[in-house]
Amino acid sequence: MKRLHVHVAVEDIEKSRAFYSTLFGAEPSVVEADYAKWMLEDPRVNFAISARGRAGGVDHLGIQVETADELAGIAARLKAAEQATVSETDAACCYARSDKEWAVDPSGIRWESFLTHGRITTYGEGSQFDVKAAEPSASACCAPKAAACCA
Repeated sequence: MKRLHVHVAVEDIEKSRAFYSTLFGAEPSVVEADYAKWMLEDPRVNFAISARGRAGGVDHLGIQVETADELAGIAARLKAAEQATVSETDAACCYARSDKEWAVDPSGIRWESFLTHGRITTYGEGSQFDVKAAEPSASACCAPKAAACCA
């Protein structure tokens, strides 16, 4: 089963964590000094916030999958939609290890499809996906850092 993923950049992690905990009626399943994540069943969403020096607002959207076959299926659909994609294996990002497929929609919204297979103790060492170039660039976590782009 798939789960919608929403990642929001926030300016004040504590105020935002309190707001979203109240909104969702639940405490986050992951809490770090610069990050929080709620794995909600109703609605079925992986909702994350981070204070990493980026402008506030939606950082990226995504689909979290439970199997490698589901990830491969999404990757095939992204390629069929004729959007540039970047694959990433064993990425260290958002306190997790994941295999990912990145794409940018026609309006410039970044989409991350991913299969998480482990937890790590740091936010990660990835780089930000450059929407305009549809390739990796050197800013913050949660996108491929050195993958061959746009197959």
